Amino acid sequence: MSQFTKNFIGGRRVPSFGSEIIEIHSPYDGEFVGSAPLANKEDIDLAVREARQSFVNGPWARSSAAERLEVMKRFFDLYEARSEEFALFVSREMGAPLWFTRAVQVMIRDQSQAYFAAAETYPWIEERSGYPSGRAIWAREPIGVVAAIIPWNAPHQVALAKLYPALLAGCSVVLKLAPETAVDGQFLGEIFAEAGLPEGVLSILAADRDVSEYLVRHEGVDKIGFTGSTAAGRRIASIAGERLKRFSLELGGKSAAIVLPDADVSETVAALRYRSFPNNGQVCVAQTRVLIPAASYNEFVDAMVEDVSGMTIGNPLLPETFLGPIISERQRQRVLDYIRVGQNEGASIAIGGEGMPLGMNQGTFVRPTVFTNVSNSMRIAQEEIFGPVVCLIPYDGVDEAVRIANDSEYGLSGSVWTKDLDLAVKVARQVRTGGFAINGAAPDLMSPFGGVKQSGIGREFGTEGLNHYIEHKSISL
Repeated sequence: MSQFTKNFIGGRRVPSFGSEIIEIHSPYDGEFVGSAPLANKEDIDLAVREARQSFVNGPWARSSAAERLEVMKRFFDLYEARSEEFALFVSREMGAPLWFTRAVQVMIRDQSQAYFAAAETYPWIEERSGYPSGRAIWAREPIGVVAAIIPWNAPHQVALAKLYPALLAGCSVVLKLAPETAVDGQFLGEIFAEAGLPEGVLSILAADRDVSEYLVRHEGVDKIGFTGSTAAGRRIASIAGERLKRFSLELGGKSAAIVLPDADVSETVAALRYRSFPNNGQVCVAQTRVLIPAASYNEFVDAMVEDVSGMTIGNPLLPETFLGPIISERQRQRVLDYIRVGQNEGASIAIGGEGMPLGMNQGTFVRPTVFTNVSNSMRIAQEEIFGPVVCLIPYDGVDEAVRIANDSEYGLSGSVWTKDLDLAVKVARQVRTGGFAINGAAPDLMSPFGGVKQSGIGREFGTEGLNHYIEHKSISL
């Protein structure tokens, strides 16, 4: 079933206080995908009240870490059995190509196991020698009621990146879904209930910006975990600061891929296809600035144009489709506006630009666009576009490449491409970013993930991810 008429609050379906229903239609062909209530402030009040009651009086916060882990593992087994179903659903819901949503399901499997491993070895409580004398108990306790607010571009993966550590820590959670993907998250609630999560611990609601801010401000919320735009992150941080709420933010990016002179051009271009254009370019870690040695710039441009021209664009449910439609017409127009901005700034379009892809007469498509003659000071090189738009920027010398990579208000991800591993590590250490890959290496899901500068505050995954959902208590003996 994908038509939900009631909210998921406290582990059960309850009527919404409002009357508005969000209908989701495929951005590819307009086909009806599903529906869910749009929460209002009264719904938020009920969800937070249920969460607070469960945290103060319920069994979850007082259960052992092993007991909580057992429930989480039951959830994962139930979820994993429906992995292909969810990959297909998200492709229909938001236009992501099936190859991407299937890859996300693999990441969900891996991040689940990584969180479980971290929880099994986490020092929930330890006794230590006191200084200057005595003994002390160091307890890590759940932080309280968490508002987890997620975007639409990888909804299950981002939701679980917050739900796992929060629930493993013993918190109660109100998960706020983006209206654009209001339906897929509803399934998570059903599965958590089936896995045995106690009533009151989890609510899942879709809400607009005004109601989302009400949730952030709510006096019953102790911590906000947010993934989304930098602008929204700034707003959340300001509200949290006023009220001394804990918060962690995973925000935008404008990541640079540094191609060193010894890199194989064809191999690098083929690999960057999946790092510069994933999910139709709607990924915060996308490598949207590609820095190329001036001496091989033209060769690289030709190779990337050839690769992009071979991308299959169309129905996101077909396995051979590489690029599907943008999430919405509003987002499509935003991306097209940036393409016009780039032209007005003096950049050249090597391939792509305005207009629909060849053969497409429906859907919110944007042609994959590669800009050349780009200066890093241009808006298209400085601002997050969140679409299939990539800037190719020439450089002279490794030091200049590092300088250009660091010339950004963002610092979320990045990469270097070279046969010289020692030089690659040296470059990686010089680029100010929260994560970095050498030659496209997969991220380690036991290591902290997050950004520096305007790309966020805090980290997810592994022990560091759990840390954001606990408070420290010292007991002197």
